[in-house]
Amino acid sequence: MLGLPSIPAFCLRPRDLRRGAALTLAFVAAVGAAAGTGCWDRADAVGAPGGALTAAGTQNPAAVPEAPRDTGTADREAVARAAAEAAAEGKSGKKAAQEVVSRSGDRWGMVYDQGEYASFTDDLDGRWTGVGLWIENRRDDRIDVEKVQPGSPAARSGLRAGDRLLSVDGHAVSGLRVCDVVALLRGGAGTPVVLHLTRDGVDLTETLRREQLHTEPVTVRQLPGGITVIKVASFSRGSGEQVRAAVRAAPPGAGFMLDLRGNPGGLVTEAVTAASAFLDGGLVATYDVRGAQRALYARSGGDTERPLVALVDGGTMSAAELVTGALQDRGRAVAVGTRTFGKGSVQMPTPLPDGSVAELTVGTYRTPAGRSLDGSGITPDLAAGDGVEERARTVLGGLGVGR
Repeated sequence: MLGLPSIPAFCLRPRDLRRGAALTLAFVAAVGAAAGTGCWDRADAVGAPGGALTAAGTQNPAAVPEAPRDTGTADREAVARAAAEAAAEGKSGKKAAQEVVSRSGDRWGMVYDQGEYASFTDDLDGRWTGVGLWIENRRDDRIDVEKVQPGSPAARSGLRAGDRLLSVDGHAVSGLRVCDVVALLRGGAGTPVVLHLTRDGVDLTETLRREQLHTEPVTVRQLPGGITVIKVASFSRGSGEQVRAAVRAAPPGAGFMLDLRGNPGGLVTEAVTAASAFLDGGLVATYDVRGAQRALYARSGGDTERPLVALVDGGTMSAAELVTGALQDRGRAVAVGTRTFGKGSVQMPTPLPDGSVAELTVGTYRTPAGRSLDGSGITPDLAAGDGVEERARTVLGGLGVGR
């Protein structure tokens, strides 16, 4: 767990007004130039909880809530007692604990057996065992393939984005939570899994063998005009330092695009480290742990001068929203894209007597200006759907990049 100090509510600070005002004035000029010229539990790959404070979610871009909703919290003792009583009777402690979590209204809570939990913690190291499908749950309870990991068993079999997943090893998946479908897709390396899908009205059945897969959470590329694009796919272990290294390595006079689109969250500590790349200390967020308020602070020495645009969309979730909210409130970044998902809750692991682990919601976090994002998300400073990078380049141009 994080040993972070508690702070009283009156210590919350709004955005740095001087820095924020300067950026806002430049941003208005950039938007004016743009107008004058006419100028995303997602996957079996990412989004699983780990053994530390997490702010990760399951991506569902089509279901961004319209208004804040209360976040239920399961009682730890009741969950543990249910698991112990079931195990004593020779029943599934995991199942009994999950029933208590489900009744509590904790929509992000989940119970894992030891094997599942060990597998899911691997996700936070950027590795997992599966078939390479990234999936999403549509409003009509469909489970669709959002994307396919290149070089994975799914890719080699010809599966592609837009395919609808009907069943896994004979278990119908329609209406299931994505995390439950993920559990069906997971398994030991080399073990087979039978997928029944449909594509354009044609049924498909594919038998795949699971493999250990790997993905890089942070990738960097250069655009003309001195723009460094830092894409953060998830806040798995090491991602924060990779962002800091990318900022240090960027050429002088560069501007940055921090691409958080489709980022489902991850470890809060990694998110704070990433935010620190663009801040010189100060508040990143506050959060509650069963009523006790705590604070997250950036490291000192980050880049506070070179222009920054954060790219966001409906798949930007949880820890990725924490970063966006901090940079926006602190006047450090202009957010461009579409409204983010709106998951502002935090989970912590609770070991249960039967050896299983319950990831339970312990509270919510707020941005430096005191905004709660749970259920409402972040509204970008500049709305952009298609052509979001072009819009971001226009903003950076208005802030002096490439001149």
